[in-house]
Amino acid sequence: MARNIEIAAGLDVGSNWIRLVAVTVEDGFVHYRAHAAALSRGWHRGQISDQNALADCIRAVFQECSRRAGSPLTSAVVGVGGPNVRCHQGRGVYDFGPRRAIQKEDLEQAVKLAMQSPVGGGQMLLQALPQDFTVDGGPPVPHPIGVECERLEAHVLLVTVPRQEHEALVSAVQQAQVQVEETVFEAIAAAYAAILPEERACGVALADIGAHSTGIVFYDGDSTLFAAGHGISGDHFTRDISTVHGVAWEEAERLKLAYGCVHTGPGGDNIIIQLPADSSRPGREISRRALIETLEARAGQLFSIIERCRAGFARAVHLGEGLVLCGGGALMEGMVEEAERILHCPARLGIARGILEWPEELYSPAWTTAAGLAMYSARLQERRERRSGPGWLGLLWGK
Repeated sequence: MARNIEIAAGLDVGSNWIRLVAVTVEDGFVHYRAHAAALSRGWHRGQISDQNALADCIRAVFQECSRRAGSPLTSAVVGVGGPNVRCHQGRGVYDFGPRRAIQKEDLEQAVKLAMQSPVGGGQMLLQALPQDFTVDGGPPVPHPIGVECERLEAHVLLVTVPRQEHEALVSAVQQAQVQVEETVFEAIAAAYAAILPEERACGVALADIGAHSTGIVFYDGDSTLFAAGHGISGDHFTRDISTVHGVAWEEAERLKLAYGCVHTGPGGDNIIIQLPADSSRPGREISRRALIETLEARAGQLFSIIERCRAGFARAVHLGEGLVLCGGGALMEGMVEEAERILHCPARLGIARGILEWPEELYSPAWTTAAGLAMYSARLQERRERRSGPGWLGLLWGK
């Protein structure tokens, strides 16, 4: 009798779009099953303002994806983002007493002690990401299983989110009759889909540029060095066009999508753009070069912030694999080139990898986070079915 194959799902609830990806795991491989998307309602300036409206959007996306998958979807791993996602170091010391060899359970105990580090007021722990360990005060080591010692110390990156924002999102998903399996920082989910383990070994960063925030994460091998949200986002580019060039928000968004570029190139910059007349002013012209200069200034600010995070909070890690750009904001022309200019490292768009039969229409950085969340859900499901294996440390470190 054929085994019933369960469906895993990842839900990316953005302030502009809601994206849902469903996958299955067969013989250890993740296969695409279905996807759906819809405009997101119930937000104001990146905050949930109407939980009922958002729940209705989520419910509609799940109904459409269930129809396409041919099976009802009732749960998902949900992405969490926003400019108020923070991180800090946790330290857990585990004294063995008599000297003995380190077991896997000892690593987990040391990490659990590190997770007890206090978080700031109003924040809650979203994810705990093991970095490395020290044995009897020695240099950091990534996996000291089998080493004899008396004292084990775990270093863990603790990612936190405002409790109220987290509860509002989870409540909206549950109101849509969807079970929340787990919540994951969106930038980490995007990295789960777009960055291979061997690429992390050379040092790599990811920026998930959304409508109202940008998620940033740095890796050095198995260690997650930094993970946080920042307020500069896709809407800032639109706002700059509106303010500098005196056009309405809708027209600024149209100009960004049709003519936007953040890197001055050798050609095409002298194009004259015709602005339509409206009831308050006649039609006029602006040059594309002026538009590019406006957007280039904001992109330069964003990538300079990423560089400061690398130098100040990510151990000045060398980005041998460069910067991976995800999210809808990564699609603007010139983002890769401008990132390379500011950070002096390679850059590329982050496309989901590791899902078989992935549709060509989803080969976009806008879908990478949802794909990573679905892959994370599939990994959770696979671990539950095995009832053994590498444990939750393996889930955090592995791919």
